[in-house]
Amino acid sequence: MAEKASRRGAVDLGVILMVLSFAVIGYFLYWLQGQAAIERASTAVVEDSAAAMADDPYAAATRVTASDLVTGVGAGAFTGQTVRVEPTAVASALGQQGFWLDLPQSPFLVAYSAQLLADSVTATPGSRVTVTGTVVAMTDSVAASWFEAGRIGEGDQLAASFATHFIEAVQIQTASRGGN
Repeated sequence: MAEKASRRGAVDLGVILMVLSFAVIGYFLYWLQGQAAIERASTAVVEDSAAAMADDPYAAATRVTASDLVTGVGAGAFTGQTVRVEPTAVASALGQQGFWLDLPQSPFLVAYSAQLLADSVTATPGSRVTVTGTVVAMTDSVAASWFEAGRIGEGDQLAASFATHFIEAVQIQTASRGGN
């Protein structure tokens, strides 16, 4: 006759597996609770950003650093897009038409939009500004039109013609006071 072997070892292993499965289920429920908290927090952030967009019509602008405009893909990648450039120092004025952002590689041109010109908005050299506007490819005719309108001098026209792109600013915020 066949001997009936004891199955006591199988029962001991069953208790260990049961405790392990309860631990895994407990950890899974803990993880789900954390994911739900993250989801609730992101929903609040989306609602806050929607409220901010209602206050700032340019909140959806692509945020770029000033160095993104001159290094890597350069300003050409942003042509036609509305961008918001992080606070950057103003190097110098370009007549009454705009100013140059102070960048280590090379300055970047910012031109005032017709609305900013009408509102007499200016950026003071040495101040830090956040610029929002559309990236536009520079042409000789653009610089010539600024010269003919009397907003830049002949020297500024020559300097502006070396720029490949510029930002036509619709909003300028000074870092210290935050207006446009």
